[in-house]
Amino acid sequence: MIDRRDVLEEQIHRWIQPALQKLNAYPVPDASGLVKLDAMENPFAFPEDLHQAWFQRLAEQARINRYPHPEAPALKSALRAVMNIDERWDILLGNGSDELIQMIAMAVKGPGRKLLAPEPSFVLYGMVATFLGLDYVGVPLTRDFELDLEAMLLKIEREQPAVIFLAQPNNPTGNLWGDEKLRRIIEAAPGLVVIDEAYTAFTHADYSSWLDDYPNLLVMRTLSKVGLAGLRLGILVGDAAWCEQINKVRLPYNINSLTQVTASFALDHFSVFEQQTRELVNQRERLIASLRQLPGLSVYDSQANFVLVRTESDEAARIHQELIEAGVLIKKLDGSHPLLADCLRITVSNETENSQCLAALQKVLPGA
Repeated sequence: MIDRRDVLEEQIHRWIQPALQKLNAYPVPDASGLVKLDAMENPFAFPEDLHQAWFQRLAEQARINRYPHPEAPALKSALRAVMNIDERWDILLGNGSDELIQMIAMAVKGPGRKLLAPEPSFVLYGMVATFLGLDYVGVPLTRDFELDLEAMLLKIEREQPAVIFLAQPNNPTGNLWGDEKLRRIIEAAPGLVVIDEAYTAFTHADYSSWLDDYPNLLVMRTLSKVGLAGLRLGILVGDAAWCEQINKVRLPYNINSLTQVTASFALDHFSVFEQQTRELVNQRERLIASLRQLPGLSVYDSQANFVLVRTESDEAARIHQELIEAGVLIKKLDGSHPLLADCLRITVSNETENSQCLAALQKVLPGA
């Protein structure tokens, strides 16, 4: 009798691409019953006075028996108004920024094509490249998580990447790299450059005006970090010539009706989310100050809605696990990249959850 497991292993080994077999799926831990501070989410729900108006809008406009509008024109119009996106630039929407990253990589892929990014940065840049058979070129940041400009320029000249991803602020380090360095990279790039502004709501940085200067530049944003993570809406802005080509690999109806209606409603009331964002920026500064009072932590400045900390040597895994046992989930980065050895990442939340995290840390840190 043929063993089913042997058959499956043989089939997978034969047909699944070798690079994919070596990867792990993107990890999303179960946060049930925990204070969830691992995914850079906005902790604030819709204010109560908006709930009924939202439900009414859904009842009136969300026709779930029909396919959604394939181009979401009403939503794009609302995004233009809120984000001050000039009519000269096209907007392409994705099921989260993740899908946009995949679409961009699919559009430029080909024999010998390469995707380049500084690292550590958003892990999906490298994962998507591997999924699609592009060569991924990671250029290490400095030990202080600054952009190594000379190394970047050398790799660009040598590798001739089809696309470069630059996250500003960077995830998971939370810092900006400086306009002059970014300009040098864009000017040296032989292909497309994407500035990923997932966390732009929490900083002064805004690179959309650079679209005038660089025809090879696209700017990517998301609504996930400002309170709408459950909608999965990513936004790509740039010249229509680029967006037209990338749009060809977009699956039809990728932005569902509930997302289109809810996002448009939220943008009509965007001042509420801007107020929440300002509160999170205030909480970030308080959290950083409090973390720096704790023993055994090195705390990095942040321009995002999370804070990177480094523990004493070989303590990160223990602290992470004991925080879970204390009811708090943060992100363990130790082991994900050599520069992130002993590192943890803490999402900035409301005052109550930040205090819970700090109290738990005080109990588990060595010397506390």
